[in-house]
Amino acid sequence: MTDSDRGENRIFLDEEWILRKHSLRPFAFNLMVVGETGMGKSTLLETLFNKRFDSVPATHENQSVKLKANTYELKESNIQLKLTIVDTVGFGDQIDKTESYKPIVDYINTQFEAYLQEELKVRRSLHMYHDTRIHACLYFLAPTGHSMKSLDLETMKKLDTKVNIIPVIAKADTITKAELQKFKLKIMSELVSNGIHIYQFPEDDETVAEINRTMNGHLPFAIIGSMEEVKVGNKQVKARQYPWGTVQVENETHCDFVKLREMLIRTNMEDLRESTHHKHYELYRRSTLQQMGFSDDESMSLQETYEMKKQEHNAELQRKEDEMRQMFVVRVKEKELELKEAEKELQLKFDNLKKQHTEEKKKIEDRKKTLDEEIVAFQRRKATVSAAAAAAGAHQPALAKRKK
Repeated sequence: MTDSDRGENRIFLDEEWILRKHSLRPFAFNLMVVGETGMGKSTLLETLFNKRFDSVPATHENQSVKLKANTYELKESNIQLKLTIVDTVGFGDQIDKTESYKPIVDYINTQFEAYLQEELKVRRSLHMYHDTRIHACLYFLAPTGHSMKSLDLETMKKLDTKVNIIPVIAKADTITKAELQKFKLKIMSELVSNGIHIYQFPEDDETVAEINRTMNGHLPFAIIGSMEEVKVGNKQVKARQYPWGTVQVENETHCDFVKLREMLIRTNMEDLRESTHHKHYELYRRSTLQQMGFSDDESMSLQETYEMKKQEHNAELQRKEDEMRQMFVVRVKEKELELKEAEKELQLKFDNLKKQHTEEKKKIEDRKKTLDEEIVAFQRRKATVSAAAAAAGAHQPALAKRKK
């Protein structure tokens, strides 16, 4: 293998700068990938870092978006990288996609909150703290060739103040070069018109200003990922083979994979980390502390601010307690009124039933009296008939004797 070949397979190019910055201690880089299932996210990450990661193919049957984080220790020469990859499993698989962004935003905020809590500790150890804040977000766009989906626009709007977004067009070998160029222009136009701010490679450092300026003009990157090696000429290269030909991953005339790797890993990794801390985390920190009652007002000390916020908090608790007590009294009165109304209804029903019972009882007694009278009359008639029959029986023998 030649020196140039070894250079192509290296992940971290600026070894001297990284060693100067981080010594021999592993430094963290946290990468989030957002995109619908089947976009080739896992394949691209394996290609970027030249490593097979533990990944389970996702299905389209997820009922909600779940964030899955995996941390890997990578080492090249004297550089140690603690890489955390956060995948958005199930993104875009739901019928109702209106709130697909929420689990992602919540996850990012949770990492900010964890760092803030560590920062506010009396005895803190930030140099030993495993920073889980997201430094970059690779946002995978479907190669439609037309326009961005409303889901992507809405999600990117919610994320652009919280994370460095780097948009990429997935599976760029499925559309022609002419369509791809038009699609890139269309995406950038839609991002601007919707007020979405993506990460711009910094141009204030003279050593990288020119290349970053050029690469900013290539956004969004059209990428292809593959860990399969194909022999092209006398070299083994990563590529995807089709019946009509071979698409080389690291051939810049075929896709922007090399540009993405150069910008993300080799040139701007530290700027992504610093941008996360000084821009996105600082915005979260400032907003959170302001909500807690802290401000830049030098006329109040930290203790005074704390006491003031404590009093406000206690007053708010007292107000809520009074509201709950009043609500409880109102509810009790309402319940008492309901019970009284129910009692009235039951009493009315009871009186009606009692009246009906009395009337029915009187009817039965009247019928019984009538029946008794009928029985007495029947017995009288029966006795009369019996007496008449007996008299007739006695008269017939006497008549017979006379005839004789």
